[in-house]
Amino acid sequence: MVLSPKQRQISKILLFIVILTPCLWLIFAAMNNQLGADPAKKLVDQTGLWAIQCLWLSLAMTPLKNWTGSSQWIQYRRMTGLFAFFYVLLHFLSYVFLLFGAQWAFIGQELTKRPYIIVGFTAFVLLIPLAITSTAGWQRRLKRRWLTLHKLVYLVAVLALIHFIWLKKLGIFAVWPYALVLFILFAERIRSHLRKKQPF
Repeated sequence: MVLSPKQRQISKILLFIVILTPCLWLIFAAMNNQLGADPAKKLVDQTGLWAIQCLWLSLAMTPLKNWTGSSQWIQYRRMTGLFAFFYVLLHFLSYVFLLFGAQWAFIGQELTKRPYIIVGFTAFVLLIPLAITSTAGWQRRLKRRWLTLHKLVYLVAVLALIHFIWLKKLGIFAVWPYALVLFILFAERIRSHLRKKQPF
């Protein structure tokens, strides 16, 4: 089914509302003291979870295009990717200002001695240039280098999963659905890449 321009616009608005809803709920819950005994930790945990979910959703757009034969999925990739950065940013700010009260000396120590924080912070830093250069204007300016730069998203995804696994302290079994989904998305990209290289 091919969507008309109006239908595409409506679908983008609906997707925007759906992905923004968790943020609005967290704001509402925080204002009404509904985040439990440790609201700062709840905010850090929830924003981190939605960051990973949005990142996975962004990575799913190309496989969905391959599976369905419709290129319309690609139009949602930028939005979902930017939402991933948005929630990562909220995750980072919640960690710095709410969980640890902007104690920079202590946060600096955490960034050098806790592997899961080092990995998570690295993923956040790598996402920054991807978010900045996500526009069509940057794509035109960078040309082929844009594709090379945005392949960093695969490294970001791996780092995010490692961060999640170490954070849960129970290994990959604690986050196996996320690991499985990422494996499927990566496997499809590899399959598609190899198929393009096969001679006719």
